[in-house]
Amino acid sequence: MILATIIANCIVLALEQHLPEDDKTPMSRRLEKTEPYFIGIFCFEAGIKIVALGFVFHKGSYLRNGWNVMDFIVVLSGILATAGTHFNTHVDLRTLRAVRVLRPLKLVSGIPSLQIVLKSIMKAMVPLLQIGLLLFFAILMFAIIGLEFYSGKLHRACYVNNSGKLEEMDPPHPCGVQGCPAGYECRDWIGPNDGITQFDNILFAVLTVFQCITMEGWTTVLYNTNDALGATWNWLYFIPLIIIGSFFVLNLVLGVLSG
Repeated sequence: MILATIIANCIVLALEQHLPEDDKTPMSRRLEKTEPYFIGIFCFEAGIKIVALGFVFHKGSYLRNGWNVMDFIVVLSGILATAGTHFNTHVDLRTLRAVRVLRPLKLVSGIPSLQIVLKSIMKAMVPLLQIGLLLFFAILMFAIIGLEFYSGKLHRACYVNNSGKLEEMDPPHPCGVQGCPAGYECRDWIGPNDGITQFDNILFAVLTVFQCITMEGWTTVLYNTNDALGATWNWLYFIPLIIIGSFFVLNLVLGVLSG
């Protein structure tokens, strides 16, 4: 019954609609009326556990379990938030309604297999931090190399002669080595992705390298640098970047979790 109540409460939270000026749709008003019933069931569950286990003063009591502490915080914040909507107080207790986002975690206390998964993730946090540092230094290394190769190289594109309009391409491409077709000339340009994808400083270089190792649009960065500098030696930068950054370092995360 408790698991069904938690699932139903999650569905209600997902169906809520928030409008400006604290206005509410008719559905939100109806859903809000269900809140006291959910709080009542959760209070009943917590009360039974406290009676059966004791509250806090002996080993094995209710608040000696981390999952029960989380449940107690969720229930207590729900009681205070519900009370704040019905009583005039100097403190706006309705802000505690934000704690409701923790209610789906109540499923963990009722499903042992989920507890095992979360405990495994928590135990892996220190190794994951070490992998994160390794990933950061790999990104920083390739960003510095990118500064040496591509700094200032992605800021020229083809413009129509005598009109100042960019070549009709979506998006425009750098025009260094590739050159421009007849009737166009190579002029200064803000750069790909409105000047965000570039290697002109270390911050944008880190961002561009991170985009590449996520495998999201990295070929566009490759083709832009090919257009600007040529493709003869460009692969010497991007192939190690993808192999080391994406295939090797990112997959170490899976290795840590599986171990």
